[in-house]
Amino acid sequence: MLAPLLNVLRQGLSPEQLALTVALGVVIGAIPLMGAITTVATLAALRLRLNVAALQLISHLMTPLQLLIIIPLLRQGARLMGNTQENELTLEHIRYLFANDWRGALQLLWRAEVGAMVIWLLGSIPVVAILYFSLRPAFRRMAKRRALRQQSQ
Repeated sequence: MLAPLLNVLRQGLSPEQLALTVALGVVIGAIPLMGAITTVATLAALRLRLNVAALQLISHLMTPLQLLIIIPLLRQGARLMGNTQENELTLEHIRYLFANDWRGALQLLWRAEVGAMVIWLLGSIPVVAILYFSLRPAFRRMAKRRALRQQSQ
């Protein structure tokens, strides 16, 4: 089961591209906007000439992380944008609002979402840099080992 996933990740990617793909995939997968992963990952992969399937795979594997951090990011985003209703940002309250007062839900969430996106953007820069520069040497070593293995066969 793991071999097909690794093959998708390795297809035509240099160690640097693979490190960038993983770093961006982790960050894009944690975007605090439900439903945006596919679009953002595709646009980033096309713009940076990365493997679209690999970036999509990594981004979607981060969905549990996205679900884990979305409410705390929305709360901090609400606080950042000066929304005094940040304490109302609970999953139960949001579900209730969407079921009974969808306009109230949108009013509560739009500023929190803008703030969460600002926090995500600012936080994603160091995360991508740290992941890229820490994964690049590991992927270079893996590529060298793989090349040596292929030469010996």
